[in-house]
Amino acid sequence: MTQNHDVCKGCGSCILQCPKNALSFSDTVNHKGYNVVDLDQEKCIQCAICYTVCPDYVFERVEAK
Repeated sequence: MTQNHDVCKGCGSCILQCPKNALSFSDTVNHKGYNVVDLDQEKCIQCAICYTVCPDYVFERVEAK
């Protein structure tokens, strides 16, 4: 998964739904003034629940090479 922090509004929907707790709020603030979500790639199992629940299309699925 990849992220576009510029569109994140920090709603936390993805954090609540992640089965592996791979997502957390960051101290980083985007240009809109929202704290963005960090993705821990080590914990991520590519289930794409974050992709599905995010209303702002922050996440993008990337196929492994």
